[in-house]
Amino acid sequence: MAGVTTDPGPEVGMSKRTVEVLLGLILSTGVLASAQHRPISTPDAPKAIGPYSQAIQAGNMVFLAGQIAIDPKTQQFNADASIEDQTRQTLENLKAVLAANGMTMRNVVSASVFMKDLKEFARMNTVYATYFKEAPPARATVQVAALPRDAKIEISLIAMPLDPTRRHDQLEPPLPSR
Repeated sequence: MAGVTTDPGPEVGMSKRTVEVLLGLILSTGVLASAQHRPISTPDAPKAIGPYSQAIQAGNMVFLAGQIAIDPKTQQFNADASIEDQTRQTLENLKAVLAANGMTMRNVVSASVFMKDLKEFARMNTVYATYFKEAPPARATVQVAALPRDAKIEISLIAMPLDPTRRHDQLEPPLPSR
């Protein structure tokens, strides 16, 4: 690969093998292998409320924009809804965007959850867990000062196909569970 080095230099704390594995993972996902990307949209999820797409497919990865609890039928947001109801509607919106690309929640590999109040985390998490019963995705959850339309929660996702022919076989085997 011309122009690609696996020597991160002395200032980065990664081994040459780690860089090779990460580079292999990136290349195997098709993100760098394909410069093309396409927007994904569906009327079954709220319309974008700004200059962005509901999702973008880049290679075989799908990056879903953050969703809040807007009802896709009415395009209305209920700021008074409970954290449970907002979480449920947000995840239903994301499910609809995934379905528009032939995917389900099982395809999700990463979730970013933005909450107005982390004191509501346990209540949000109870609903969230019902959408990811087996092999839940990696997740980051943070409290933020404000969300669009004064929402209590916003969630964005990254998904990939469940394709056993993906080039993951060239990576190091996973570490054993403890």
